[in-house]
Amino acid sequence: MKNTKIQWHPGFVAAMNLELAKDRESLIFEKEYNLNTKPLEIDLLVIKKDTAVRIDNEIGSLFRGHNIMEYKSPEDGLDIDDFYKTAAYASLYKAYGEKTDSIRADDVTVSLVREAKPEGLFRYFKEHGYCISNPYRGIYYIKGTVLFPTQIVVTKELDSMSHVWLGALTARMEKQEMIRLLENIRKLSGKTEKELADSVLEVSIGANKKVIEEWIGDGKMNQALMEIMEPQLLVMRQKVSQEARQAGMQEGIKEGIKEGIKGTVDTLREFGHGDREIKKALMNRYALSEEEAEGYLKERESSFL
Repeated sequence: MKNTKIQWHPGFVAAMNLELAKDRESLIFEKEYNLNTKPLEIDLLVIKKDTAVRIDNEIGSLFRGHNIMEYKSPEDGLDIDDFYKTAAYASLYKAYGEKTDSIRADDVTVSLVREAKPEGLFRYFKEHGYCISNPYRGIYYIKGTVLFPTQIVVTKELDSMSHVWLGALTARMEKQEMIRLLENIRKLSGKTEKELADSVLEVSIGANKKVIEEWIGDGKMNQALMEIMEPQLLVMRQKVSQEARQAGMQEGIKEGIKEGIKGTVDTLREFGHGDREIKKALMNRYALSEEEAEGYLKERESSFL
């Protein structure tokens, strides 16, 4: 079942910031970069301040001056239309430069990031003569009919020790992976790094809350690691409690409205109004459809029989 409440994309942006932390001072990160109109939005744009800088991360090995990144959550697919859509975003980004060819085509790259390997898309590549290379674990370069240097990053195939942050964006977290994530968070000292790590941890806990509660229950989680996790767990529990209260309030409001409608029907009948008049009054006052209003009339009539 899909969990639409998990905010995967902010976690991805934070994870990429941490993945490229060694070179962050040489990069500009533009999350949800708008392409002219709001619906056309790049998940993450990474710009090199100096194109000569080499990124100390396999994902950044392909990077040039302007790097468009599209992230697909574990719940999303990745097919050939998504592939072309991201290439189209890159083309629009290139075309929207300050002047003609101010952003050169050979200075733009495209990266698509997903937890699982998109097998259908890879079959399409093979059937249509694309060349696929695999220079690093979990990283595939796509060559052929592409406008820009393009890579597909399969996060669950990446080296888990080197890519802790992207590896945490999963709903299938193993206990050892969570411990590794928490240990990496504990080593951070800078305020920015800690805030980014909190964003990743929030997504990871939200996506794996059931299994994490089980780990906590077995009493084997290190106390120091528990202290790192506790603020996010507290927030998660508060959210659950708040949602439950809101659901209860909404249900109470609905029941109150129903009782109000029933009372209105009874009162109008007592004053001698016919069903046609009452139905019209209900439709106007409570914004009911004709069928809904008739349903209340029949319900109140049967209650007096």
